[in-house]
Amino acid sequence: MKVMESVACKQTLETTGERGQALLELMPVMVLLLTLTCAVLDFSRALWQVQVITGLTREGSNLASRNTSLADSTTAVVNDGAVLKLTTATNGKVIITSVQNVNGNFVITGQYSVGNLSANSRVGMFSGNKKATLPATATTIPQPGDTVYVTEIFSSFSPITPLGTFVKNAIPLTLYDVAYF
Repeated sequence: MKVMESVACKQTLETTGERGQALLELMPVMVLLLTLTCAVLDFSRALWQVQVITGLTREGSNLASRNTSLADSTTAVVNDGAVLKLTTATNGKVIITSVQNVNGNFVITGQYSVGNLSANSRVGMFSGNKKATLPATATTIPQPGDTVYVTEIFSSFSPITPLGTFVKNAIPLTLYDVAYF
């Protein structure tokens, strides 16, 4: 009988010791899983925001190229991108610019901007120097006398997990996209 009690007592001690060991092995794995979950969350949100911005830039340039005023096109983009809150505080900025090809020179003929984010158009500003800067891929779009409409959207990104504050270099804090029609 004493042998049976001794074996049961020994098994209880081994089980208790194994539980502590399992807990110690689980802790680093849980830290790693929590870190990966936070990273996936922030990167997924950034990718989603980039996809929304891409769709909005195409919509803005498409509307402007179909004889909708620059102001109305910008308003439509801001309204459709309400989930990004582009006009509140410093969340974003929408800039639609019309650029005309005048004998090989690209001239800004109109520009409309909405939003409070501190960002300047990469195409150029309508006041002052009216010369536009288009990338090499877009310079073949407007033939002499034609107009191309450029929609630029700047949107601030803020991580929602604690890990996001450590990976500021991996995800830019200001997202940008542009479309030419």
